[in-house]
Amino acid sequence: MTPQPTVGGSERSEAPVRRSPWLTIVVIYVAGVVAAMSYGKFSAVGPSMADELGLSLSQLGWAISAVVGVGAVAGLPAGYLVRRFGAGRSLVAALALMVAASALSAAAGSFGWLLAARIVEGVGYLVVTIACPALVLQLAEERDRGVALSVWATFVPVGIGVSTLVGGAAGEDLGWRGWVLLIAGLTLLMAVAVRMRLPRTSVSGAAAGPVPGARALAWPALLTVSFCLMVLVTMPVVVLLPTLLIDEHASSAGAAGALTSAISFVGVLGGVSVGVLLRRGVPLAVLAVTGLLVVPAAWLVYGAGAPLAAAATGAGIVSLENGLLGAFAFAALPFVLERLDHADVGTGMVAQMGSLGALVGPPLFGLVAGASGFGAVVPVIAAGMLASVGGMLLVTRNVARRSRGLAAE
Repeated sequence: MTPQPTVGGSERSEAPVRRSPWLTIVVIYVAGVVAAMSYGKFSAVGPSMADELGLSLSQLGWAISAVVGVGAVAGLPAGYLVRRFGAGRSLVAALALMVAASALSAAAGSFGWLLAARIVEGVGYLVVTIACPALVLQLAEERDRGVALSVWATFVPVGIGVSTLVGGAAGEDLGWRGWVLLIAGLTLLMAVAVRMRLPRTSVSGAAAGPVPGARALAWPALLTVSFCLMVLVTMPVVVLLPTLLIDEHASSAGAAGALTSAISFVGVLGGVSVGVLLRRGVPLAVLAVTGLLVVPAAWLVYGAGAPLAAAATGAGIVSLENGLLGAFAFAALPFVLERLDHADVGTGMVAQMGSLGALVGPPLFGLVAGASGFGAVVPVIAAGMLASVGGMLLVTRNVARRSRGLAAE
């Protein structure tokens, strides 16, 4: 990995060798997982909630996606806000805000009330997704950053997967309001745990050093735009997979849901593998190039007359690459920042671009597939992935050039 400057500007290699505070990093990761559970908490109890509140399918969709919408609009400004108040303080405050918003959601009696509570929750969720990786980057030692950040990148599929698995049973026993309050309780527990585990300086201090300007964010911008394109063309493949399985392969709703759930967890393996591969010395460029596997995988999923096994295999490859390249974006971020204390703004850019891709991708795919059939989305996927991989390779070329320059000094 490329040597990176510390917040003060000196190189890590000159400091005494220290161990990363893994227990604290795990607590931060679990806080992110619980936040992602809150993001996906309505999916499992949507029907009962919609019946009680009289929500249409469109209104239910807005209630679920409002959290991502906040990130798509305000990710970068939120990064500067986290920088102003400090990542640790911001994380604790954001978790507390999510607790309050969940309580308001549980008391909702109308769509307007529910949507307002979800927007407030979205603000908290956005800050969590910015502050957590910024803290992981600050706390982990240089040799451990790639592993720690690639594991962090799995928090969304893990959180949504746990929420989906537990939420159905919990919703039946507690009702949808009880399930929402249970999530609020877990979030409160994590706020307390984070406050207790973080070093005092992380909780109370704001970032030092100059605020990053446009020039300092040029390479992080290219990385996050590439990340956005990847999310835009890979996430809808998994999100819309049940519809494809039911419409094109005559699968039952239960079988389609179970298969999609299993495939979505493949993305977790992709994210974790990045840390392992980086530890083994695999170059960032090699990880970026693997994204090209998405193109033939898309043909397997959407090719005319493709058997179910081929479609499932292709979707699994897409899910794997979604997790792997998501982890790549987080793992590469320290190498494209001018200073490590720009991490809060950098993770804000990642949050905004990832949210934008997640928000735009499914309706775009639905529009294309509705007008011309599922096969028409393959050229869209191919174009998006070629552009995404091309941008990532430019980023890795810049990283290699900076590495050679530092080595020559």
